[in-house]
Amino acid sequence: MSGVILLTGATGYVGGRLLSLLQQRGLHVRCVTRRPEALGDRMNATTEVVQGDVFDAQSLQAAFEGVETAYYFVHSMGDNRDFESQDRIAAENFAKAATHAGVRRLVYLGGLGNPDEKLSKHLRSRQESGDVLRAHHSRVIEFRASIVIGSGSLSFEMIRALVERLPIMICPRWVQVKAQPIAIEDLLAYLIASLELPTSASQVYEIGGPDQVSYGQIMHEYARQRGLTRWMIPVPLLTPYLSSLWLGLVTPLYARVGRKLVESLRNPTLVSNNLAETVFSVRSRSVRDAISRALVNEDREFAETRWSDALSSAGKPQSWGGDRFGSRLVDSRTITVAVPPDQAFAAIRCIGGRTGWYYGNWLWSLRGFLDLLIGGVGVRRGRRDPDNLHVGDPLDFWRVEVFETPQRLRLKAEMKLPGRAWLEFEVSPCEQGSTIRQTAIFDPLGLAGLLYWYGIYPLHRFVFAGMLRNLARAAESSHRDPAPPCDIVNNASVAEAGATGP
Repeated sequence: MSGVILLTGATGYVGGRLLSLLQQRGLHVRCVTRRPEALGDRMNATTEVVQGDVFDAQSLQAAFEGVETAYYFVHSMGDNRDFESQDRIAAENFAKAATHAGVRRLVYLGGLGNPDEKLSKHLRSRQESGDVLRAHHSRVIEFRASIVIGSGSLSFEMIRALVERLPIMICPRWVQVKAQPIAIEDLLAYLIASLELPTSASQVYEIGGPDQVSYGQIMHEYARQRGLTRWMIPVPLLTPYLSSLWLGLVTPLYARVGRKLVESLRNPTLVSNNLAETVFSVRSRSVRDAISRALVNEDREFAETRWSDALSSAGKPQSWGGDRFGSRLVDSRTITVAVPPDQAFAAIRCIGGRTGWYYGNWLWSLRGFLDLLIGGVGVRRGRRDPDNLHVGDPLDFWRVEVFETPQRLRLKAEMKLPGRAWLEFEVSPCEQGSTIRQTAIFDPLGLAGLLYWYGIYPLHRFVFAGMLRNLARAAESSHRDPAPPCDIVNNASVAEAGATGP
């Protein structure tokens, strides 16, 4: 494959995933975006970013220089304005600029739905954008897809939040409308394969997995894989407006996007022909496999996430119950210490075992004893080594999941919980010395998990604040004393941790 690949929507879900795959193949990618700074940490040596706006035709001219294939992933679903007219303008500007620059092909991702039926505004606009692209460019490959199942996708996040949080669900008619979901990996495989597809004219390909299922069936399958029992009560009517408000309350969607999504769900989105199967070698996963993959990938991507990039610099929760990231609940705080990062991290790597947890050690011991009573690991395991940590080491009732000295320690809880929990420490340099960020993360399992989090949240805030304060004092003590760091922590900070407990 020669020539430059132009990618729009690289900051979005599908575009961001595709960017990673193109870079892995060593292809020359040019991302066009209104906010180049948003892609600063995603680019490698084969990728460049240019500033451009599909609503400003002149800004696209330089972006198309030397481009062979251009991916178009632009739509205005979250826009307050008339998104249908905005989508038409954007598609026309893009296609005209591509034709003027001699771009060989455009690849567009649209939506399934029978155009002969009364489609929602969102689905109608997605298909109209494809029509506009073809009207102004002679070789457009359009893929039309239904629900995309993958960790972080809009539909999957909605399904996950509903099932995790609601043991009983009132289900309007749209929950029973049929769709043909596709796994994000399979969608990306089609998009990659389009690079080498011989083409002399435009073509629409309808793509989807082998299963024709409703949102209700997808939610049942998700619940089965998560070991949850859920009851769904059908009701004959529930307006998109009321549904969107409800989704905004219990899922990561905000009402405006939720309303447009719900309006689209009233239309069946099924593959009507097998043209894509005859042209491409992609064999799509079942819904069961797609959900299983999404859950596995979610854990992997979550382990790689840097929460400090997403949380406010103040390091304080924005609500009584902590910040929300999907269905996960996060309590994060920071403190500045007048020591370099390696000294700040020295106190962190000594945590647990005979060092203790820097604040309210008797509470930690009590928590471990209660865990032991219900069949958990308790705190009897301590540390493998009093001075050093390695990934996989047991640490009281935690296990070391990430250890990157002198920047990051992530612990995964192994105590009995109605969900999953992590405790993470990050150290970064600053003008005063170093900033230590402490983050508690909880992935609740159903209603019991939510009750657990909100029930102990006030105590967590109290204990974690004291822990971070004493950890900073220990770091500054280790900076002043030439003795081994963990010896200093044990001699100077553990007594204070016990004495200052509640």
